[in-house]
Amino acid sequence: MEEKVVYFEEPGKANTETTLKLALERAKARGIKKVVMASTLGDTARLASNLWKKEEIKLIVVPHQYGFSGMKFDPALNTELEKQGHTVHWGTMLFHTERFYGMNTPTIMANLLRTFCQGMKVCVEIVLMAADAGHVEIGEKVVVVAGSGRGADTAVVCAASTSTRLADLHIEEIICKPLQTRQGPPPPRE
Repeated sequence: MEEKVVYFEEPGKANTETTLKLALERAKARGIKKVVMASTLGDTARLASNLWKKEEIKLIVVPHQYGFSGMKFDPALNTELEKQGHTVHWGTMLFHTERFYGMNTPTIMANLLRTFCQGMKVCVEIVLMAADAGHVEIGEKVVVVAGSGRGADTAVVCAASTSTRLADLHIEEIICKPLQTRQGPPPPRE
């Protein structure tokens, strides 16, 4: 099998529309009807719902959990998305729970996934959260969209799973991602 993967030279918000276009193309090509999407303030979710209005795609939008940061998802958008048949899910961000578990396994997992890119860490985290909440089934094929900071720059096709069955989650295809795996200047050489 041969498939196109798009690599962005820079991470970030400027890649959002292209990422959404590529995610939709792959979802349609694979017959996937659900897209799990990170959206902190709601901008990416709003854009996707507008661009995909005529598509048979259900969005499962995953903002930051309550109390994580000062940024808040637009409550009016939550209502609007639900009227359109989409779901907004707030849940525990699994890779930000070091003190909850009393160990640094979540940090190790997050750092390992960041070697691909920040968006890959978020993709894995939000699909686990969506499955934990019952919005996607274990083994269900979904497209997952996330980014580095604001906007979207990473998209994958995966077989979903819950956080208690992590080994059953499989990233089957990378649709797009930034080449850079970190933001900011490279660390100094010693």
